[in-house]
Amino acid sequence: MDFTFSESEEQFRAEIRRFLAEHLPSDWSDRAFVGEVDQSERSDLARLVTKALADRQWLAMAWPKEYGGLDATHMQQLIYNEETSYHSMPGGGGMGVAWVGPAIMLYGNDEQKERYIPRITSGDDIWCTLYSEPSAGSDLASLQTRAVRDGDEYVINGQKIWTSGGHTANMGWLAARTDPNAPKHRGISTFVVPMDTPGIAVRPLVNLAGEHNFNEVYFEDVRIPGENLVGVENRGWYQVATALDFERSGVGAYASGKRNLERLVGAVKSDPALGERNPRARYELADRWIELQVGFNIAYRIPVLQAKGVIPNHEASVSKLYGSELAQRIAGTGMHLLGLEGQVVPGSPHAKLGGAFARAYMNAASSTIAAGTSEIQRNIIAQRGLGLPRG
Repeated sequence: MDFTFSESEEQFRAEIRRFLAEHLPSDWSDRAFVGEVDQSERSDLARLVTKALADRQWLAMAWPKEYGGLDATHMQQLIYNEETSYHSMPGGGGMGVAWVGPAIMLYGNDEQKERYIPRITSGDDIWCTLYSEPSAGSDLASLQTRAVRDGDEYVINGQKIWTSGGHTANMGWLAARTDPNAPKHRGISTFVVPMDTPGIAVRPLVNLAGEHNFNEVYFEDVRIPGENLVGVENRGWYQVATALDFERSGVGAYASGKRNLERLVGAVKSDPALGERNPRARYELADRWIELQVGFNIAYRIPVLQAKGVIPNHEASVSKLYGSELAQRIAGTGMHLLGLEGQVVPGSPHAKLGGAFARAYMNAASSTIAAGTSEIQRNIIAQRGLGLPRG
């Protein structure tokens, strides 16, 4: 397979890099990596970047033109995701562009499309996804949050967990059970929920690295209009599970991993004693670089398949599985190379590379859990890729 980019694709990559150079501070990526950017600064820059992307129609570039997109090719989407991940760009379309908007395009009525789609493509709304629950993570169909019809409204009660960005989002995309007597894959519906609706409480979940991105979200007699139901009642599981034909390569993990490996190689070049103290780390760096090239090949293959009309199902799982486990190996190599000083947290004068790899190592612990566990990905690969029978 030829992974050479065309002249127009390379021009598009150069255009993205010019945009990033214009809108991001020159030291942004390194400062963000070592934790020198606070939540306020990140949020302010994210708003400016999101607005600039919306002005170029890049926020939802893969969407059809009738919905405010550019009908971008799958390869253009990949290049965009690769470059913005490599440069740690804040902002962007997030969940609103990734799956809320596409779901509304497919299942929403005309009024819902007119109401929500323009606010996604303009960056006016920030969305969070209200799926996972304490007893319904990988087995999402076991969710128990209830939405009960009461006249022209639904009354919602329950709890969601691991809600990324729930504390900054103004809109929520909710999956809730509307028929408790149906089999678990049935009786689920999807809703649009403004996050300032009375009865919603958002509580922070701080991760191992001391960062706040996850949240618990509680619903206590939350009332929303019946018109906030998207699609057919009790068919939400099939809407959630629909394979949407947008960029699914997982290239962001490899772009970020490349930047981290470059940082480690730079550290050895500037301080040769690091390599001398731990000669094995030199070989680890070589192994990680080779693995990274394999990962890029996996990621690049997916938009090629999509361009041929093939929906990458198990291929996307291969990329997600390999990318998340590679992130853990890169973080581990960083700890081996930097030694005990690599464990010092940011803020200490003794911290190597600003303590960034201590944070990276702790954050990488969740990479094989978030967005589908490695076990789930292996099941998909085995069953849908290799044709093996269930358990």
